[in-house]
Amino acid sequence: MANKYYYHKRDIQKIREIVRYIGLAIFLTGILGLLYVFFPLVSWQIYLVPQLASQDVVSPIPDQSVLSSNSVGSLIQDSIKDIGVNYSNANNWFPGYAPENSSKSSSVHIFYLSIPALNIYHATVSNADNDLDHHLVNFAGTASPPEKGNTVIFGHSTLPQWFDPHNYKAIFATALNLKVGDKIIATVNGADYNYVIDNISIVNADDYTPLEQQYDDSYMTIITCTPPGTTWKRLVIHSRLAKLTNSSLQ
Repeated sequence: MANKYYYHKRDIQKIREIVRYIGLAIFLTGILGLLYVFFPLVSWQIYLVPQLASQDVVSPIPDQSVLSSNSVGSLIQDSIKDIGVNYSNANNWFPGYAPENSSKSSSVHIFYLSIPALNIYHATVSNADNDLDHHLVNFAGTASPPEKGNTVIFGHSTLPQWFDPHNYKAIFATALNLKVGDKIIATVNGADYNYVIDNISIVNADDYTPLEQQYDDSYMTIITCTPPGTTWKRLVIHSRLAKLTNSSLQ
């Protein structure tokens, strides 16, 4: 009987150890999940809010409210809501938006974008498909340069330290460094069209205003997610055509 009791006690100890390991694994998974959600927000507060405060950003997230209960709750709700959403497909960025020219087709299926201030040169922009992992996307129903209207371009962002101008999953990671007056160059059929940034804003993810068309001139709007590493808000970089040059980029 003593031997049976010994083995029975040993089995109970093994079960307790297994339960402890499972509990520890669940705890660590929870910690990692919280870090995944909150690190971009904390990084935004520490590194990016002071930077935005010194720039001409129309609607920055107020630094007093970044870590408030309301903002944290909003971020968590949006994170849960976005689970399973494929943001590599540009059509999923504004699923409820119906472009006024949705049937409009462009004769230019591919052009190239350069932003010298970010060390981005000749990034591919396509309006032939919506795959943001392999190029930038000229959103359907919006203009294409240099025609009159608003050319809307989507691109991924991530944490600034992972910026890579050749990786379309991280190409706009440092877009918050842009300032009013910086130049964006669209190269279409060998011609360079210079756009000058005239407005930078941060809007809610369901705000369709940046997609609106203006036909008095040629405009370009770059849209990416912010704070970097989240899909909480949208960073909107608006620019206007300045002049046409035929010289190659230096």
